[in-house]
Amino acid sequence: MTSFSWRVWSVLVFLLFPAAVASEELSLLQGWHDVWVFRFLVNLLGYSTIIIPGYLLISYFKRTSYLETGSGICYPVIKTCVFGSEAKAGLLDDVSVAPRSEGYSGSSAKQAMKLMFCAAGLQASYLTWGVLQERVMTRSYGAPTPKEEGEKFKDSQFLVFMNRILALTVSGLYCIVFKQPSHGAPMYKYSFASLSNIMSSWCQYEALKYISFPTQVLAKASKVIPVMLMGKLISRKSYEYWEYFTAVLISVGVSMFLLSSTTSKHPSTVTTFSGIVILAGYIVFDSFTSNWQDNLFKYKMSSVQMMFGVNLFSCLFTVGSLLEQGAFFDSLAFMTRHSEFAFHAVLLSVCSACGQLFIFYTISQFGAAVFTIIMTLRQAIAILLSCFLYGHAVTVIGGSGVAVVFLALFLRVYARSHKKSGRRLAPQHVQKV
Repeated sequence: MTSFSWRVWSVLVFLLFPAAVASEELSLLQGWHDVWVFRFLVNLLGYSTIIIPGYLLISYFKRTSYLETGSGICYPVIKTCVFGSEAKAGLLDDVSVAPRSEGYSGSSAKQAMKLMFCAAGLQASYLTWGVLQERVMTRSYGAPTPKEEGEKFKDSQFLVFMNRILALTVSGLYCIVFKQPSHGAPMYKYSFASLSNIMSSWCQYEALKYISFPTQVLAKASKVIPVMLMGKLISRKSYEYWEYFTAVLISVGVSMFLLSSTTSKHPSTVTTFSGIVILAGYIVFDSFTSNWQDNLFKYKMSSVQMMFGVNLFSCLFTVGSLLEQGAFFDSLAFMTRHSEFAFHAVLLSVCSACGQLFIFYTISQFGAAVFTIIMTLRQAIAILLSCFLYGHAVTVIGGSGVAVVFLALFLRVYARSHKKSGRRLAPQHVQKV
């Protein structure tokens, strides 16, 4: 709750209960907006003002068989948003998609240059994004002198909105310039992944107030465990022994790092219980997002279409919640007071949008295994960079835990690529016979 909405709330409470409200109680209530649980619930309340009416409308259209009886100027929009075509496994229409193996055509030098371009783009985008993320959430702006404290930016939801609005613009322009496949996914189904995505992003920003950035990066690297659990729960997936083995290695490495963490003078290096809870929320929301998107891809949409649909609902949810809380204009006022923050917020959004485009291009040209290796190296470099820039201390045991985690991640990449190469060789053998 922002200063504007808090003032309205305090005046209302004082007018209704003038005798019952003491100054101490008002100051206690005013401190609620500093409690992350309260901010989390207020955000959910804002999203519900959009979700509940949307749910009622969708239920109404489905109950009244609007697809058969509807007509008028709004019919195409309602059909697209509520019904779609429900044709999941159909072929891609109107678009010829080149196989990924064509990405390897050309000289070795050309391919090496292209791989260096992808790796450099991913590293630059996400390393800059990680450094700025920690800077925005853990440091003050506008301090007159190094010894004096400035003003901290506290609204994580506004940063999520900034990231999503630029990603929506980039993906929308991409869809306009380059022809995309037609698919039958009802538009409202993007909202599930969108809600979990903005909640995971909010948790990611909010967690930095309570835990160190290296702890967050390591926990993100270990999200393979809840992703597997969500896969079994949502998609009924089965996993092989090496996947369980590497998952155990990851959990052991993370435990070594967390148990060996030492506190220091700077609060950003302290791992608190609230930070662990928020980080667990991030992992749960993010695991749901990836599995729900896997189900949506059955409709044969492109990655950029997925990016556009999810970010469209994300912008709708976040801007609605920000306006209802009065936080939107407060955040804009913060940007006008601190030009450095405005620059950081815009650069964060640019890095996020560019990073997503590099992800799509790298996977299409070199496959998921090469992309995973690049991103795993990025996580390791991000930890080293954060320790160097912001003075995080890592013990020998903690460093060993980090090494165990990344060893397990590389083992997963090797095992997965080996398994895929075996599958490609098997059909060739059958054809020769």
